[in-house]
Amino acid sequence: MDLRNEDYSRLRRAKNVFYSGVKNPYNVMLAISVLMMFYLIIIPLGQMIMQTFTLAAADVRRVEGATVGSWTLYYWKRVLFSAISKKMLWQPLANSLLIGMSTGIVGVTIGSLFAWLMVKSDIPHKKFFSIALIVPYMLPSWCKAMAWLTIFKNTRTGGSPGLLAYLGINAPDWFVYGPVPIILVLTIHYYAYSYLLVSASLRSVSSELEEMGQIIGANKKTILTRITFPLVLPAILSAFIMTFSKVMGTFGVPSILGLNISYYTVSTTLYNSIQNGQNRVAYVISLILIIIASGTIFLNQKLIGTRKSYSTIGGKGSRSNLIALGKWQKPIVVVLLLFVLVAVVIPVVVLLYQSFMLETGNYSLSNLTTHYWVGDSVPTIDQGEPGIFKNSQFFTYVKNTIKLVVFTSFFATIFGQFIGYVNSRGRAKLSGKLVEQLVFIPYLIPSIAFGAMYLSLFATSQTLTLFGHAFTVIPSLYGTFVILVLIAVVKNLPFASRAGTSNMLQISVELEEAGQVVNAGFFRRFMKILFPLSKGGMFSGFILVFVNIIKELDLIVLLMTPNQQTLPYMAYSYTSENLIQLSSAVTIVMFAMVFFVYWFANTFTDADLSKGF
Repeated sequence: MDLRNEDYSRLRRAKNVFYSGVKNPYNVMLAISVLMMFYLIIIPLGQMIMQTFTLAAADVRRVEGATVGSWTLYYWKRVLFSAISKKMLWQPLANSLLIGMSTGIVGVTIGSLFAWLMVKSDIPHKKFFSIALIVPYMLPSWCKAMAWLTIFKNTRTGGSPGLLAYLGINAPDWFVYGPVPIILVLTIHYYAYSYLLVSASLRSVSSELEEMGQIIGANKKTILTRITFPLVLPAILSAFIMTFSKVMGTFGVPSILGLNISYYTVSTTLYNSIQNGQNRVAYVISLILIIIASGTIFLNQKLIGTRKSYSTIGGKGSRSNLIALGKWQKPIVVVLLLFVLVAVVIPVVVLLYQSFMLETGNYSLSNLTTHYWVGDSVPTIDQGEPGIFKNSQFFTYVKNTIKLVVFTSFFATIFGQFIGYVNSRGRAKLSGKLVEQLVFIPYLIPSIAFGAMYLSLFATSQTLTLFGHAFTVIPSLYGTFVILVLIAVVKNLPFASRAGTSNMLQISVELEEAGQVVNAGFFRRFMKILFPLSKGGMFSGFILVFVNIIKELDLIVLLMTPNQQTLPYMAYSYTSENLIQLSSAVTIVMFAMVFFVYWFANTFTDADLSKGF
């Protein structure tokens, strides 16, 4: 063969490899996924890090001889080592760690016990309890904080008294505000994460393993501690990490139950820094939060020795035999009913009742009114605010909320399925592992820190000049609806992609290959094979994201502008202005929307929140 023909063959082989790679749907989705996540995750994080090392115009006078944009360690020194570091970082950090650890330990214990009862025992009324135990997850955590104050607020803390004080019972101050109520309220909310994660893990544990233990003479305690517990340990540890990370970044509950007594956490300090114009100080605090969350994940990986994921164990159990509770069945049912009463019924009833009270603190029936629902504006009542159904802003916020949750749930579910496809088909490849690691990063970042990150990147547009032409590489999105959808989609990608991966792993590659044999393109294979087989899991992932977003406050509180406000922000704003009845009415509407959507999806599409994990 002469050199000319050899060069031609190499060129043709290279072209064939290139065209084959471009036409391969795995490679196309891989490239899109990596580019998208690099743009929406890595660049915002890098931008925020860079800003903590460059001087802002407002701080030039604080650093001798410095100019705007010059390299500096001023913000890190100010946060870590200055005279106000204790107040700005160390004390709030200690408070956050206390709340995060306590909530994680108690919440995981409760959630895991409930999961075992629902999956492994013969406890009656499972269908009722399986829904009732998820309901707290549908209510925003800060709504429970409002209900807490409505019940326990005493006469010594000022303002209208709570229900117990109205009945002549004054709760101690430490039980009304501060770390104790914050931990209890967050535990009632976040135990649901552990319940869902551990339930999914327990369902995949075959009873044959436990029966083998019985055959060799092991008692129930030994089987539980030596067989079942080690198998679900990764799920339990992941649930703890998940709860800890969420609690460290939560804002609503600490602000309602802490700020009145100047009890600050990292999230409330970060929010105050942004509100006071100290954005770069807030970015430093955000990065410290991210470092802590990352360190916790790293520790989790070392402990369980598995891949970086919050997933439970793999495989499917072949069958499951229930363990008889015997004489403990009735007492356990009573305990569960009491828990549902405290965690679900009382908060909802209290908020509903409060929305009908003309004056706060007066719980008599003669004080009931429908003013905060359908009343016209009265100048002497709540700053002249009309009832929510007479308030045009309310319907605007409902529209904003529906737009946000529908767009976010749709795009997060679709992207989650595509990323799940890449993860499942590329599990043995470096590229698949890269995507899995990238999509996991938003999970490491606490919500309020994630909001600060996007505020840093999209506050002003940034251009790149090439060949004399300026190209906008980062648009100014602050104040637009797009930034809310973007941040909500990216933050929920770990959950959505997890649901997508679970779906795709259950679909054999051979089915796709059968489609290829009859020359079906990828789109046709997706619509005719992948979508029908995975639609149940897709709906579950959709509902999971829907429920997360409709009550979301921590993630978007820093990005809110008057034109883009949503129902959670409206309710929180009413609470901040002490318009408690209006806030309660908005919260009840929000809860009704979430519950209706979940009921509809569960009834007509067989969607289940637990399948999203």
